[in-house]
Amino acid sequence: MNRSNWFIVILLASLSNAFSQELRKESIKNTYEGVSFIDKNDPAQAERAFRTASAMDTLNAVSDYNLGNTLFKQGAAEESFGHYKAASVKSKDESVEHQAFHNIGNVYMKRKEYQNAVQAYKEALKRNPDDDETRYNYALAKKMLEDQQQNQDQNQDKDQQQDQDQQQDQQNEGENGDNQENQGDSKSKEDQSDESGENQKEKEEQKKGDGDQKEERGRKPENQPQQNNPQPQELSKQQIEALLQALQNEENKVQEKMNAQKIQGRKLKVEKDW
Repeated sequence: MNRSNWFIVILLASLSNAFSQELRKESIKNTYEGVSFIDKNDPAQAERAFRTASAMDTLNAVSDYNLGNTLFKQGAAEESFGHYKAASVKSKDESVEHQAFHNIGNVYMKRKEYQNAVQAYKEALKRNPDDDETRYNYALAKKMLEDQQQNQDQNQDKDQQQDQDQQQDQQNEGENGDNQENQGDSKSKEDQSDESGENQKEKEEQKKGDGDQKEERGRKPENQPQQNNPQPQELSKQQIEALLQALQNEENKVQEKMNAQKIQGRKLKVEKDW
């Protein structure tokens, strides 16, 4: 590449960076607007502002995180999940990552996917092991997972017991039928009818008794802990301002670097004239 083409590349890169920087500024502006709409209890406008901010700057983790919170509070937990995941990937700040993983765990709790919830809360605690709410939700998710697995084992045992009972009933019916045939030569038809009725009555009483036992075995243990209704954690205004300021500082560093490249490009052009 000759020096003239190099200068054109530098110019195009500078224009592209300027355009990107302008979009990032607008993204930050919309993020602030979204926060102000939350303060005004206007979730619809807040959602619009955060969606705009996220579209303008794909690296704006704060807008994705706040959009996830806004959707979660409106009952759209499934849609909020994707934005929490995006925030956890985009962010380079452990505070945002911690709260994003915490809220991912909350979504899993609503789905009753307790194994995934345990893993999400564990990731959150890696970023902030001192958060009492995360520690509580982590312990609760583990307890709910244990109860879920225990109930599954009980249901499996109950199904196996029912199969065994059915097989035993069928075997008993076959044996009773053979006994009735053997006694048929020595009894009258009337006696056989009476005995069949009595045997049938005994069977019904026996089945009724078995049913009571099955119901007792299948009864769920009492005093099960109630699942809480997890709420999303939020970034404070000070945290948001600090993160956005850090984002702006990164842009300034990029701009300074591009300016240095432009100056260097002009030097190449001067050398060509010389």
